[in-house]
Amino acid sequence: MSHHSPVILDIAGQELNDDDRRRIRHPLTGGLIFFTRNWRDRRQLTEVTAEVKSLRPDLLITVDHEGGRVQRFRTDGFTHLPAMRAFGELWMKDAMRAIDATLSAGYVLGAELRACGVELSYTPVVDLDHERSEVVGDRAFHRDAKVVTVLAQSLMLGLMRSGMQNCGKHFPAHGYAIADSHVARAVDDRTLEQILAEDAKPYDWLSTGLTCVMPAHVTFPKVDKLPAGFSARWLKDILRGQLGYAGAICCDDLSMEGARACGSPVEGGIAALNAGCDLVLLCNQSKVDGGRPVDELLDGLQAALEQGRWQADAHSEARRLDLLPQSAPLPWDELMHHPAYQQALERLP
Repeated sequence: MSHHSPVILDIAGQELNDDDRRRIRHPLTGGLIFFTRNWRDRRQLTEVTAEVKSLRPDLLITVDHEGGRVQRFRTDGFTHLPAMRAFGELWMKDAMRAIDATLSAGYVLGAELRACGVELSYTPVVDLDHERSEVVGDRAFHRDAKVVTVLAQSLMLGLMRSGMQNCGKHFPAHGYAIADSHVARAVDDRTLEQILAEDAKPYDWLSTGLTCVMPAHVTFPKVDKLPAGFSARWLKDILRGQLGYAGAICCDDLSMEGARACGSPVEGGIAALNAGCDLVLLCNQSKVDGGRPVDELLDGLQAALEQGRWQADAHSEARRLDLLPQSAPLPWDELMHHPAYQQALERLP
């Protein structure tokens, strides 16, 4: 049987406890996601990431760090990055300057995280700014798919310069659905043709450069009754088949309201893996009842694997491993004196 570690989970506190260590060693655990509650300062974060890597050298350590209101670490020297809309606004004034500024932001974002042992940020957002979605809002670069694509590619180049891969989100579109899928069922009633002609274009144009894609917990009833992250039509037929995307697919948080279409996180996880996801996130459940939902997901997926309800996939595992950095990070103190980093800070809007 091929090995496959699809689950990205979290920890409750600022240090690992014995339950965390046990879960990190679980064969189905493939990654860790940090939240603001896991942050005290750079030293603490660096110590936790080092301990995680000592337990599981191949574990992928991740965070939602985009800039603007979605930035988990904001103190102890971390640069406050602007929301991506600021780069789209700069584009309208000076497009070439905006390209350099976005590259600079990607480099600063990636280098600071990597200096603390974090290996992947779930960015860029390539949703279009339809000015309808509360959850997207200023996280989007622009209304125009071409502008979004150019600026996202530039951000990705900056991340790459820091040795970090990228994650485009939320496929195929989260900018048009009005509801916030964290707390409600979000629906986009446009046709497949409308979505592919506009919102999904960045995934086509960036399909060679994207290393991870996160589907939207949005339902597109004219295409499929299931939200995109649980839909083989969206992931296998359209993203992989039509758009030719070959990187990792990471299902958004299985505990979100938008994921409940498939039932419990275990059922959702099985559905996501069968639909074509390589990785599944379970967020903020380590705080619930001593982390019981996390153990239920790991044990439930393990039992389902043994029952043949989903298949371990060596290709999925390879795509997960491809998200790990291939270079050593610059330590924080060296980074602070690094001319390329200092130049990048100057170029932020």
